[in-house]
Amino acid sequence: MRLLIVNPNTSRGVTDRIAAAAEAVALPGDRFTTRSAAFGPALIVTPAETAEAVEGVLATVRAHDGPVDGIVLGSFGDTGADAVRALRPGLPVVGLAGAAFAAARALGGPTGIVTFGARLAPGLREMAEAHGLASRLVGVASLPDGAAGDPSTVQERCAPDLARLAREMAGQGARAIVLGGGPLAGLARAIGPAVPVPVIDGVQAAVGLLRSAVTERGAETGRPLPEAATRTG
Repeated sequence: MRLLIVNPNTSRGVTDRIAAAAEAVALPGDRFTTRSAAFGPALIVTPAETAEAVEGVLATVRAHDGPVDGIVLGSFGDTGADAVRALRPGLPVVGLAGAAFAAARALGGPTGIVTFGARLAPGLREMAEAHGLASRLVGVASLPDGAAGDPSTVQERCAPDLARLAREMAGQGARAIVLGGGPLAGLARAIGPAVPVPVIDGVQAAVGLLRSAVTERGAETGRPLPEAATRTG
């Protein structure tokens, strides 16, 4: 399976985390190309930053001339998803929110979100509601603004606090925890053993969702699939 993974913000450290999280669930034969947006903000919070990031994402997608079976947008705003689908019609495109909340719906029961900054919480709540989890959302727990510092290194400094927030959310009734934000890519495997309910990584959920889409599309068209799409492990 050949994926183009675009981090809509320009933080190289966050892009590296997204790439590592995706590679951790790659199968033999997979080829993942991970890029930062060509230009734009280092962290996307405001509508103006979102608009700039969409243009950066589109520039990155246009610049990629290799074969691709699907595109992952590595932000919980699913930044640029509609614009990328219009640019590459017929190609599966998924953002971290769409994939993570699909996984949460599949697990069933109440869902909580844990993130690294309070100013991100309203947008994450809106995305959960947009993806059909309004009635099942326990809440959004976050570190105080400023506690995380550089988003690319938040995991090293704040993993214990994020795990604590996830446990507290589970104690409030959440049956699954979504880690909100590209900078938390890969953290689910690290803190999962300390949390009594499943912890969902948006990047890895997106890879899994696209794997299913690529497999189904190949079955419908009768075209041979990339080697990795036909393997089970």
